Amino acid sequence: MFTKILVPLDLTEPDLIGQALDEALVVAKGGNARLRLVNVQSLVPVAFIDYIPANFDEELRLSAEQDLADVAAKLDYPKELVTTIVRFGAIYPEVLAEAEDWGADLIVLSSHRPAMSTYLLGSNAKTIVRHAKCSVLVVRR
Repeated sequence: MFTKILVPLDLTEPDLIGQALDEALVVAKGGNARLRLVNVQSLVPVAFIDYIPANFDEELRLSAEQDLADVAAKLDYPKELVTTIVRFGAIYPEVLAEAEDWGADLIVLSSHRPAMSTYLLGSNAKTIVRHAKCSVLVVRR
């Protein structure tokens, strides 16, 4: 039975959000587990620093936090068992770090079907599965 389920969400992919959350809720409801929704935002390359507003990162964080809060509010699950966090950096290292920092015993994530481009370049899901210290459920439809 899982007690702490981490759900990485790409806020630009609404279909994938639903897939991951549907499966995470099935597992969570079976054991009254805690859910943590995480979104990872990319860092702005240093070359672009002069071309963006000084508070760009803060605005990006606030926007992502609000989007995650909106997703969490729509869940049919006790609100006291759902938390959210926004991290900055590369996706798979940040997801793995959050899983370890929070003590997740399951990561539930959705993934696109493999294509030649992701086969050759690799994918975040593949790397998370390979390096996670806890169980990982990859959802595809």
